Amino acid sequence: MSETRSAVSSGLDPRGPAGTNLLFLREEQMRLAQDMLFFAYRDFTGAADVILDELGLGRAHHRALHFIGRTPGMTVGDLLAILRITKQSLARVLTALVEQGYVAQLPGRSDRRQRLLSLTDAGQALERRLFERQRERLAIAYREAGGPAVEGFRRVMRGVMEPAARTYIDQAEATIRPGARIGPRIGPKVGP
Repeated sequence: MSETRSAVSSGLDPRGPAGTNLLFLREEQMRLAQDMLFFAYRDFTGAADVILDELGLGRAHHRALHFIGRTPGMTVGDLLAILRITKQSLARVLTALVEQGYVAQLPGRSDRRQRLLSLTDAGQALERRLFERQRERLAIAYREAGGPAVEGFRRVMRGVMEPAARTYIDQAEATIRPGARIGPRIGPKVGP
């Protein structure tokens, strides 16, 4: 019963198709899912690590490049809220990215103390290289899994996320027009 309450409070409906067997998951099955998340994260990030290592950058730099690229003109405060790292850690990351010419900082329009972040041309090219490396891994996995599994994956990921992250995803999805192509196609359409 506590698993049912936990599933409902996380936004999953244990009675729905994706949660049909949710009440019967044992601890070992949950631990296996945790193993899979750890390995998937390792291998997904590892795909970009080679490029980052060549440039003397790390995963924190990659995350910053990703979110700045997704939201040009975002404030440092917004990036802090997304990454959930200390100001000191973000300062080190941004300093490196600015010094290497990947990120530009401009003062805010209404509040000159604000710093608005955007990728330079070099930053956009680097973010694109990193994205393409990871996109290859995702495209293969999506093609192998098929459309219903991709939708199930999206539902599970949303269930794992906290409400603020879901809100971010909802806003990102709202910018995608039905039928619009975002970047080059990665193969047969397998999801929404």
